[in-house]
Amino acid sequence: MKILLFLVVLTVLFSSVLSLVLHCFPRVLKTTFFSLLGISGFGACIAGLSVLITHQNISYQLCSAFPGLSLQFILDPLSGFFLTIIGIIVISISWYGPGYLREYEKDKSIALMSFFTGLFVSGMYLVLLANDVFSFMVAWELMSVSSYFLVAYHHENMANCQSAFLYLLMAQVGSVLILFAFGILIKFSDSGSMNFLDLHFIKISSDWANLAFFLAFFGFGMKTGIIPLHVWLPQAHPVAPSHISALMSGVMLKIAVYGFIRFTFGILGGICCLQWGITVLIFGVISSLLGVLYALMQHNLKRLLAYHSVENIGIIFIGLGLSLIAMKTGNPLLASLGLAAALYHCINHAIFKSLLFLGAGVILQQSREHNLERMGGLIKRMPYTAWCFLIGCISISALPPFNGFISEWLIFQTAFQTSVFLKNEFVIVILIAIAASLLALTAVLAATCFVKVYGVIFLGQERTSNMSQVRDPLFGMCLAMGFLSILCLMFGIFPTIIMSLLSVISLQLIGVQLPNTLDVFWLIPITSKISSYNSIFFLIGILTIGLFSYFLIRICFKRTKISMVNPWDCGFGGINSCMQYTATAFVMPLRRIFKFTWNVIEKTEKINSDISYQLHIQDWIWQYIYIPIEYLSLDVANKLAKLQGGNIRIYLVYEFIILILLLWVVT
Repeated sequence: MKILLFLVVLTVLFSSVLSLVLHCFPRVLKTTFFSLLGISGFGACIAGLSVLITHQNISYQLCSAFPGLSLQFILDPLSGFFLTIIGIIVISISWYGPGYLREYEKDKSIALMSFFTGLFVSGMYLVLLANDVFSFMVAWELMSVSSYFLVAYHHENMANCQSAFLYLLMAQVGSVLILFAFGILIKFSDSGSMNFLDLHFIKISSDWANLAFFLAFFGFGMKTGIIPLHVWLPQAHPVAPSHISALMSGVMLKIAVYGFIRFTFGILGGICCLQWGITVLIFGVISSLLGVLYALMQHNLKRLLAYHSVENIGIIFIGLGLSLIAMKTGNPLLASLGLAAALYHCINHAIFKSLLFLGAGVILQQSREHNLERMGGLIKRMPYTAWCFLIGCISISALPPFNGFISEWLIFQTAFQTSVFLKNEFVIVILIAIAASLLALTAVLAATCFVKVYGVIFLGQERTSNMSQVRDPLFGMCLAMGFLSILCLMFGIFPTIIMSLLSVISLQLIGVQLPNTLDVFWLIPITSKISSYNSIFFLIGILTIGLFSYFLIRICFKRTKISMVNPWDCGFGGINSCMQYTATAFVMPLRRIFKFTWNVIEKTEKINSDISYQLHIQDWIWQYIYIPIEYLSLDVANKLAKLQGGNIRIYLVYEFIILILLLWVVT
C-alpha cells in the first residue's frame, strides 16, 4: 500500500511535467494528462479506503539535505478520508476535462493549465500526507501558489488578475497565521520537534494555547472562506475554469477544514477549551446564514455557487463547534457525533458542489452566458444536464433522500441532543438552540435559492436567441455529472456505511466510537429512543406514493377528454419570455425582509417612454472592512515610498542603523 501511495503522488506530478513536454500536441496532451489524473484519483480512493477499513496507518520518512530535518508523511484514518474525497472529485474531473478544454485548444495553451492543475492536485495530496510542520507548510504553499495561476488563467482580463491577486494575498496572510500557530507549539516542544505526534504531547499554558488556536482558526478559516474572511471566494470562482472551480470549492476548502481538524482535534485535542467551541459555532452560524443570503442576491451563476460554498463551510463549522462544546462538557459520544456529522457534510458538499460547478461549466460553455436573467428553457435543449443539475440542487437544499439531508440532519441531532444532555448549562443551551434555529432558516433559504436557480435557467421560455444553440455536452462530461449524481443518491440512501467508516476517525481523534446501533437500514445517532432515520423506507414510501398517485390519476381521468387551449393573456397578446418571473423578482420579498444584510441601491428612471430599473447590491463587509484596509495600506505605502530618495548616502545610513539594531538584539 505504501508503494500505491507513492505512485498516486508520483503519477500526478509526472502528468504535470509531461504536459509541458507535450505542449505542441494539445490533443495528445489532453488525453494523456487526464488519463494520468484519473489513475491517481483511483489510487487515492483505494489508499484512503484501505486505511479507513483496515485501521492501519501508512507512514514514510524522507531524509532532506538539511541536517536534523526529515520529511515525514503518514496516511491515517483522518487523512485517508479526505484523500478519498480528493480521489472521487479527481476521477470526475478526469472524465470531464477533455470535453471541457476543447474550446481552449485553439485560442489558449492548455499546457500551462494542465501543468498547474497537476501541481495543485499533488499539493493537496501532500498536505494530507504531511506529518510534520515543515512538509505541511511546503505542501500548503504548493497548493496555494499553483491554484493562483489557475485562477489567473484568463489573465487578459484585468478584473480576473485582480481577483487572482486578492486570492493569493489572502492565501499568504492565512499561511502566515498558520505558521505562527505552529511556531507557538514548536516553541513549547522540549526537543524542538516539528512532528505532529510530538506536538500533541507538549505542555503549554492556556493563554498560549488560546493564541495558537485562534491563529490557526483564522488562518485555516481564511482558506475555507468563513465570514468575514470570505471575500476572495466570490471573486476567484467566477473567473477560474469550471473544473478548477469544482476542485477549489469541492476539495481545496475541505483541505483547509482538514488542517483545522488536525490542528484542533489532533494536536490540541487534550487542551480543548469551551470558548473554542463557542467561537467556532458562532462563526459557523454567521457564515451559513449570511452565505445563503448573499447567494440569493446573485445573478452570476458561478458567483452564486461560490457564496453557497461559504454557507456550507459554515454548516461544517457548526458541526465542529458542537463537537468541541460536547468534548469540553464531558460528552464524548456527542462530540464524536458532531465530528462525524461535520465530516459527512465535507464529503457531501464536495460531491454536490462539484456536480453543480461541472453543470454550470456545461451551461456557460454552451450558452456563453453567466447571467441568470438571460437564460431560460434549457431543459428542452439539454435534458440530461437538467436532470443532473436538479439532483445537485436537491442535494444542496438538504432534501431527502439525497446526501445533503443526511449530514444536516445529523448536525441538527447533535444540536438537539447536546441541549438535552446540557440542561444545567443554560447559556450554552440557549446558544445552541439559536444556532439550530438559524441553521433551519439557512436550509429553507438555500432551497429557495435553488428553486430560483433551476426555475430561471431550465424552465419557462428562452429569454435570448443564443439559447437556441444549446445542447447536452460530450459523453465524458455527461459521465462525470452522472457519476456525481449517482453518488448524491447513494450517499443519501446508504448513510450507515459512511458513518461506520467515520466512526474510526472519531475513535482516533476523540477516543470514542459512534454507538454500535448502525445497521444497513437504520441510522441512529445516539439511541433509538430519541431519533432514527431509515432512508430505504423513506425512498420506498416516496416511490409508492408517486406510483399510486400516477395510476390513480390515470384510472380516474382515463375517459376524460383534455382540450388544449392557450392560457388567458390578459389581452396583451401571446405569452412571451418577458412575462416570466426574473431572478430579481423572485427574491424581491426576501430582499425587502433582509435588506439590512446588504447595501441595496435601487434606481428607477423614466427615459422618454421607457422605464429603466437598476439594482446594485453590495457586501457590507467588503465596504466597511476591506476597502478601509485597502485605503490604509495605500496611504502607508505612499508614506514609506518617501524613504526611497534615490540617494546612496541615505541608504547607507539605513543599513548602519539596521546593523546597530541587530547587534543590540543579538547581544
